[in-house]
Amino acid sequence: MKSVRIGLMGLGTVGGGTATVLQRNAEEITQRVGRSLEIVRAAAREINEQTVFAADSSVKLSDDAWDVVNDADVDVVVELIGGYSPARELVLKAIENGKHVVTANKALIAMHGDEIFAAASEKGVSVCYEAAVAGGIPIIKAMREGLTANKIEWLAGIINGTGNFILTEMRDKGRDFDDVLKEAQALGYAEADPTFDVEGIDAAHKLTILASIAFGIPLQFDKTFTEGISQVTTEDVTYAEELGYRIKHLGIARKTAKGIEMRVHPTLIPEKRLIANVDGVMNAVLVQGDAVGPTLYYGAGAGAEPTASAVVADIVDIARTFESAADNKVAALGYQAGKHSNTPVLTSDNFETAYYLRLSVEDRPGVLADVANIFAQQDISIEAVIQKEPASEGERVSLILLTQTVQELKMNTALSKVEASNISDSVTRIRVEHLD
Repeated sequence: MKSVRIGLMGLGTVGGGTATVLQRNAEEITQRVGRSLEIVRAAAREINEQTVFAADSSVKLSDDAWDVVNDADVDVVVELIGGYSPARELVLKAIENGKHVVTANKALIAMHGDEIFAAASEKGVSVCYEAAVAGGIPIIKAMREGLTANKIEWLAGIINGTGNFILTEMRDKGRDFDDVLKEAQALGYAEADPTFDVEGIDAAHKLTILASIAFGIPLQFDKTFTEGISQVTTEDVTYAEELGYRIKHLGIARKTAKGIEMRVHPTLIPEKRLIANVDGVMNAVLVQGDAVGPTLYYGAGAGAEPTASAVVADIVDIARTFESAADNKVAALGYQAGKHSNTPVLTSDNFETAYYLRLSVEDRPGVLADVANIFAQQDISIEAVIQKEPASEGERVSLILLTQTVQELKMNTALSKVEASNISDSVTRIRVEHLD
């Protein structure tokens, strides 16, 4: 049986890891697949003596990715260059040329996946993207195939290791956000410009993909509510612990009677939940199905070989069905073409969740009653209160509140009234999810 010939675009961390895994585990992979996987072409911006394959004359090297997608000897194009463009154009050209595609590019799939999958369906080729979400965790396969008997009710995930590392350090060592961010950059966990990680954009790309698979809706990154962790303080982390919660940067997708919530934001979750104990740069996704109940998927969300594990698994899937008709393959997003739902994605005003609130108030009798009265007007119930003693006479104090579940529009109205009444000169709010 002839080998499957692979062309790699991008020889950085993940590209190098993919080459290493394919070479090191070649015998086991061949035994499992029934045919060998052979890298025949690779492209990178810079080709030198340190480049992987530099000593392997059987692999054609180029500094132009278009050489890969236009090479007639390549069966599967592996896109590991990242970003929106030229990745989109290269992938579409590979499909046009009748090649299967494997990508780790979550931004590309979240923004252009519908277009790419439609082109692949028309051409009868596969586009696989397991490595685009949660690195080495096989969450795409689990949701798209393993949970296919279920109606997914909701999912919640720690799907950005940089943010999780920062929040873990803030909790365990009492460090400030800016201090930990600098260390994350020094360790290579965060980029020089960390915006995508700490402001939730990276997680929103991934959540967009997971929500589409879970609920059978088109990819809609522009409708994913996104809030970062840069405003979380050590004070909030400490108070959360006192209340029995931990703060995690979660991606949450939930199907409700009104529509689908897609949101990324800092979240208090009970410390007893397994996902609350996922620390450092690790990722985890909790999925609630109507038949199976809750299932948790945990592992490395990034790194050369963990991500390469997912890339190679996709290549293996393509190799196993290499000569099968397209209709016999698993649909890219789990639902057959034309079967996606038009269920609306809700705006943030329609979210329903509980809240952690930190108010800075005067140390005087009746201030809690004033806040409670405003909340009562919006049908907001207070579940727990912590009021700190002032450090010195006349100093404002922190008033910490936990509320029960309420529509976000009502909370917005209540907090506007609190601020307008000068009860508090600042209000910090973090959403609370119990995940039960």
